[in-house]
Amino acid sequence: MALAGGRTGERAFIDLHCHTRASFDSLSSPTSVVRAAASRGLTHLAITDHETIAGALEARDVAREQAPGLTVLIGEEVRSREGDLIAMFIERAVPRGLSAAETIAAIREQGGLVGVPHPFDRYRGSLLRALEGSPFEASVDWIEVHNARVMVGDGNAQAAAYALDHDLPGVAVSDAHSVIEVGVAYTALDGNPSTADGLLAALPRAELIGGRASYYVRLVTPMAKVVQRLRGNRRPIPSGGPS
Repeated sequence: MALAGGRTGERAFIDLHCHTRASFDSLSSPTSVVRAAASRGLTHLAITDHETIAGALEARDVAREQAPGLTVLIGEEVRSREGDLIAMFIERAVPRGLSAAETIAAIREQGGLVGVPHPFDRYRGSLLRALEGSPFEASVDWIEVHNARVMVGDGNAQAAAYALDHDLPGVAVSDAHSVIEVGVAYTALDGNPSTADGLLAALPRAELIGGRASYYVRLVTPMAKVVQRLRGNRRPIPSGGPS
């Protein structure tokens, strides 16, 4: 699979939401994810494993050695009490189980950016669905208006409407949990999104390329969770108890 348009000058192709086997629900090695991203024409890939940056750090090292045309961004998908958030450009993992406001503050303390993943997906820990009817006043940097794993319902359409109403940039992401999904949806940008400032500057004029994960691919995730449990890799429970 090659990306639409190919690489041209300062044009960047970025997938801002991707998982490796460091997550409790993926079996993809960082090496295979990096190789897939590079072969498909991505210039930037954000590794956003659940509650850890270990997979992202490994992927960054692999990319530097094996895929010099690919920049791996260090990220995390972290579960706040109200729902999931994406942390980007961080140096250490943000703990699960804080409030959304506390989670955002912890990301900002590191100079990181904040995204809202699958905001209205009815089957996952979606922040804006959980807060339906309540105001969400915290500042974020983007909304996932096309998440390739939103398979049922109008969650992506609701996210696009929310982003428009609140004057927030929208992005398209694969939310890949398997190698075959990497880059199935992505965001094309003019500029250099290798830094927080560069990404922020480029997002308002982004072009969103939306694909969808196969229903059959989605069946891999429950299997991955079972395998990971057997390996002892479970989603961590915050000190305050389950959220």
